[in-house]
Amino acid sequence: MAFEGLREFIRLLEIKNELIRINCPVNPELEITEIVDRISKSRDGGKALLFENNGTKFPVLINAFGSEKRIALALECNSLDQIGHEIESLFKNLSQPKPGLWDKLKFLPLMSQMASWMPKVISGKGKCQEVTMAEPDLTKLPVLKCWPADGGAFITLPCVITRDPETGNRNVGMYRMQVFGSNLTGMHWHKHKTGARHFSEYKKKGVRMPVSVVLGGDPAYTYAATAPLPDNIDEYMLAGFLRKKRVELVKCMTNDLEVPADADFIIEGYIDPDEELLWEGPFGDHTGFYSLADWYPKFHVSCITHRKDAVYPATIVGIPPMEDAYIGKATERIFLSPMKLTLIPELLDMDLPPAGVAHNLTVVKINKTYAGQTQKVMNAMWGAGQMMFNKILIVTDNLTDIHNYDDLVRHLAITVNPGQDIIFSQGPMDVLDHSSARFAYGSKMGIDATVKIDEEITGEVQKTFDLITADDSLKRRVNSIPGIESVNWGPLNKGIPILILGVRKNKKDYLTEIVDSLLNHEEMYPVKFFIFVDAELDIDALEVVSWYVSGNIDPRRDCRIIKPHDDEVSHFVIDGTRKLAGIDGFKRDWPNPVVSSMETIRRIDDLWSSLGLGDFIPSPSLKYIPLQRGQGAISIDK
Repeated sequence: MAFEGLREFIRLLEIKNELIRINCPVNPELEITEIVDRISKSRDGGKALLFENNGTKFPVLINAFGSEKRIALALECNSLDQIGHEIESLFKNLSQPKPGLWDKLKFLPLMSQMASWMPKVISGKGKCQEVTMAEPDLTKLPVLKCWPADGGAFITLPCVITRDPETGNRNVGMYRMQVFGSNLTGMHWHKHKTGARHFSEYKKKGVRMPVSVVLGGDPAYTYAATAPLPDNIDEYMLAGFLRKKRVELVKCMTNDLEVPADADFIIEGYIDPDEELLWEGPFGDHTGFYSLADWYPKFHVSCITHRKDAVYPATIVGIPPMEDAYIGKATERIFLSPMKLTLIPELLDMDLPPAGVAHNLTVVKINKTYAGQTQKVMNAMWGAGQMMFNKILIVTDNLTDIHNYDDLVRHLAITVNPGQDIIFSQGPMDVLDHSSARFAYGSKMGIDATVKIDEEITGEVQKTFDLITADDSLKRRVNSIPGIESVNWGPLNKGIPILILGVRKNKKDYLTEIVDSLLNHEEMYPVKFFIFVDAELDIDALEVVSWYVSGNIDPRRDCRIIKPHDDEVSHFVIDGTRKLAGIDGFKRDWPNPVVSSMETIRRIDDLWSSLGLGDFIPSPSLKYIPLQRGQGAISIDK
């Protein structure tokens, strides 16, 4: 059964005990974010929250997709893998030869079913147009200011509809929108996105670009706007497939675009490509760091309509895990089959760890049958749609459970010989990547964690590391080296040859000196991976280290392979620290991590008992505030 508006989805969440209504007054500026951050980082993503007393007449629904159970409910499936299996079955049915008349006749019901998923424009007004604001005024909506250094309030779950002026093809994308007044926002589409390409085409023609923004409606609309579909494939066709019912569209009031009839809000308007851009941002982003201010188009609002019972949908992003991790999990499971069937036939499984914030880290499992197959898979994936933004790609084989991160780390650390199993490439990076030396362009790293075929083995000997322990002698040796302020001995205590060290850089080549000091001693030779982070980071949690390191490295610049001693395997050194202008020569601004202010934290601490959210949960920001350098979005180089 398809959902007709967010109210229907809310009722299901309540039936499933997956939603909490919050009736006490909560401010959309900073307070909602601080509450949701605590809930979304609790076990299994906590609950969806409905803020009914936020200073406007519209309740705010947030964290609605923030668990595997809720994202499955939103997409009306028993499990996310179910959708992938349906797609695989559909592909196979479409690709099978139809030699006889009977085979062709049996194919007709499937074609009819597919036709029923195609979007359709209906006459008249939709529920989304039950109320038209006399004067469009975005300030009447509970738009969130999420984090202290944000440039303002942002619409965070908009489904932005544009149309190619040449082909007429529709695109639905999700691009944040900073509110600059009652009828003006920014339109933050990155240069690689379809909306930006449409904008470029309108600019060539010198005509206004119609844009409409959808908020709410069936959750399938929101998911489809995030999905990595090929260009010119209509997102509302995917939504129709997911909900097993076509999306009914109605004409907008002030432009010629069509929008879902059962959406909660519609914001209509236009972008004038000849108009000057505006300075948009900063914004506490899904990378866990601020994306810094830049120039983006102005979106002029010409009309706002909504349902009588409209609910305002929102999300917050920041240091993982958060709600977007589960949207990413849906993409991982849904698009596994298409990748396997169209691009990588040896692909068995894929995992997008929350710590990898979608594009920094990807793990895939393949059925390996020949030498060099891993590199073939890496090249194919880096050339596939949004996978071009991937920074670190780990490829393993069918002997590993890639969703069990403890087992995966052990397998990777023991199987990988850095000198022969790590490759570097170069290419486009996500616009939000702050660590590359150049904007949206940097290096990538592929890690071959498969069992090697004879032709792939070099002269270096692969050793077994199960007996490595962090004994007193080793600890004394490490602790005696100046500059090392903290050590995570956990991996070594489990026989995993990884050493994680917290340091405070104070001069150029500082880490090189520390590594040389470590490897001057024979007892350090079995340690294969040395990972350096800033001393202020909590290094006891591997998922935190993974987030920080994968965000902070340009692999070719920040990773170093040290050739072996005698018959030992190579060592691999990763500089996961922030990059400084004075010490590292880094020329771009480095962003601060996304954290709440102490004032907001204390305010929510005091309010907690009246929220009805159960036992007190301390602010996750307390763990990360020590990483800040200054109070703004830009880290101040010390």
